[in-house]
Amino acid sequence: MQLEVGPRAGRSVGGAVVIFDCNGVLVDSEPIAARVAAEEFARAGFAVTPEIMSRFFTGRRTADMCAAIEAATKRKLPPNFASVLAAATLRRFRTELRAMPHVAHALTWIRGPKCVASASGIDRIRVSLEATGLLRFFEPNLFSATNVARGKPAPDLLLHAAEKMKTKPRDCVVVEDSAVGVAAAVAAGMTAIGYVGGGHAGAQLPKQLTDAGAKAVIADMRALKGTIVALRGW
Repeated sequence: MQLEVGPRAGRSVGGAVVIFDCNGVLVDSEPIAARVAAEEFARAGFAVTPEIMSRFFTGRRTADMCAAIEAATKRKLPPNFASVLAAATLRRFRTELRAMPHVAHALTWIRGPKCVASASGIDRIRVSLEATGLLRFFEPNLFSATNVARGKPAPDLLLHAAEKMKTKPRDCVVVEDSAVGVAAAVAAGMTAIGYVGGGHAGAQLPKQLTDAGAKAVIADMRALKGTIVALRGW
């Protein structure tokens, strides 16, 4: 398996595709999202801290997060809570969000097919990438877990992305920052690389990603090229 690099780069050989999570991998969004979610839950009368949001819901769909909190508290959120939370998050992203350090360097090197597969809705994915100047690397290959039956750690989203990219799961490398995301990649039969360079990454995250099945863990996007070559020989 090879990934063509250099003057003639621009296509992959043999159907190889790199699938990126968005939040916490391409953009340093998790600390912002956790704070906004905690604020909105507080307004709705639910005492949830940013730390709880990061610990239990990183990589999860909003719908799954809301269902879990309702089940834990045995209370119902307001009917429009998800839309209110989404709007508040997008407002903050437009002014505060930043790309991960050196991610543009990594994306420039990966000239072959690549896509984004995120638990977020498509609007949030697009705003995140537009605000950080990264949309040009992926459009139109943006895939949201809102369009599949099950969110991570189920493999549905990643299998959907592989199908849309016209490649086989075994030819995909997935870059993820959460244990549920890595578990989804493993369940899909893909190679997972863990990333721990985000603002939400704690001391335990590398082990959590490895335990979930990541074949390698990196803290700097400049190491992504060498890691893919070492794992797959592309």
